[in-house]
Amino acid sequence: MAQNAPLILRLLASSVTAANRAGKIIRDIMTRGDLGIVDKGINDLQTEADRSAQRCIVASLCQQYPDLTIIGEEETNNHEVPSDWIVTDYDKLVLTKECPQEYENIKKEDIVVWVDPLDGTSEYTQGLLEHVTVLVGLAVKGRPIAGVIHQPYYNYKSGNILGRTIWGLVGVGVGGFDPQNAPSDKFIATTTRSHSDGTVQKALEALNPDEIIRVGGAGNKVLLLIEGKAHAYVFASKGCKKWDTCAPEAVLLATGGQLTDMHGSLYYYGKDVACPNVGGVFATTRGINHEVLLSKIPQEVKDKLK
Repeated sequence: MAQNAPLILRLLASSVTAANRAGKIIRDIMTRGDLGIVDKGINDLQTEADRSAQRCIVASLCQQYPDLTIIGEEETNNHEVPSDWIVTDYDKLVLTKECPQEYENIKKEDIVVWVDPLDGTSEYTQGLLEHVTVLVGLAVKGRPIAGVIHQPYYNYKSGNILGRTIWGLVGVGVGGFDPQNAPSDKFIATTTRSHSDGTVQKALEALNPDEIIRVGGAGNKVLLLIEGKAHAYVFASKGCKKWDTCAPEAVLLATGGQLTDMHGSLYYYGKDVACPNVGGVFATTRGINHEVLLSKIPQEVKDKLK
């Protein structure tokens, strides 16, 4: 069945199993205790879990899809990947879905895979494990149409760490979770936990939210939107990258939400694009008028993100 499925379904099904395996690697490294932390710059840490999880995902996908364009957050190396890190099976649920007609004949050269092997590294090193996600986004001709958000530590405080994996395909919907509507009696915004500044604060104040949820990781913030825990994700800063937003944007789009920069422009995820999201991030859950909400952001905030 798998080999007869359209390429985009097979690749999404492979990405789900690779993200699951990467999540186990992340948990194993934390259990071992030596995180192998490297400081890449201001507020930019890397751990052995970041490096190993990326090697797992890239090796797994490359073995099944040679010459596939994959862009990951961490620098690649030629270290040999343990054989048990390479997974080549498929998520069976994904393969049962009917592929939208416009995706049936997508060619490999039209696809770019964006990988953030451990979104929320700072929180990972601080033990805030519920913030951590593994992100695999599939962009076709520059636009994100499918994505995987894996939570290695979902519900870990209950003592039963199995993780949770949510995937989305535009035109099909999401798997692993039923999207929820945000409260109708108040307005909740989510934003950065550790990268806030005056510009971010001005954007939030302009929206006058009843509540602000400050958490780590782009994947984690978008999950709050689709879980019905927040209405908007507001980040008026240049700190986000394409590997942070490709998978979350695809999953959000699949639920009826929207993600743009602070000017309302879409991000392009082609293989030759610059990685920083210099226009910031503004995302809304389904049922929210994205444009009306965005129009409340002061021009002086937008001018700082050109």
